Amino acid sequence: MVLLVLLAPAAWGEKADRDKPMNVEADALRYDDVRQVSVFTGRVVLTKGTILIRGGSLDVRQDPDGFQYGVVKAEPGKLAFFRQKREGLDEYIEGEGETIEYDGRSDTVKFISSAQLRRYRGATLNDEFNAGLIVYNNLTDVFTLDGAPAAGKTGSTGRPGAPAGRVKAMLTPNSAPATAPAASMPLRESNTLGTSKP
Repeated sequence: MVLLVLLAPAAWGEKADRDKPMNVEADALRYDDVRQVSVFTGRVVLTKGTILIRGGSLDVRQDPDGFQYGVVKAEPGKLAFFRQKREGLDEYIEGEGETIEYDGRSDTVKFISSAQLRRYRGATLNDEFNAGLIVYNNLTDVFTLDGAPAAGKTGSTGRPGAPAGRVKAMLTPNSAPATAPAASMPLRESNTLGTSKP
């Protein structure tokens, strides 16, 4: 398992997303009021603040404290998709996996099997990761990658992918802002070294 801590001045995702309503569109819905579980199927699109999730099916539940949890499964032959804006920056993270799990209480997202995670600055791809499992924690600014294949799989199969049992990462260095050279003092003529004249 690989543990990465991104050294950034701000948190990964928009903190306000946790308190926004969850809006879902799908072809069908089965709602169980007693268990507080909703099952959406067919071309599911979920939005919650800056969060966007797409997949083939979505199971959503809410706990007694009002925290929401979701499990998105991909349509056959595709990957489920997640996107969220970073707090206070023109940056986005997006990821894909055969399954995506969202935990509103711990503010984490898991990308399971064929997992991919990308960070964009504006429209430019900055960092990219592929693994068997990626867990992104919005509260601690830490994410983990595990190259171990998911149960029943032969290995990490992200596109372009990492070899079985391995993770793959592409990290772009932060560009330092250009600075103007410091103004230099003009040189004065001196007849001696190491001493100053009154």
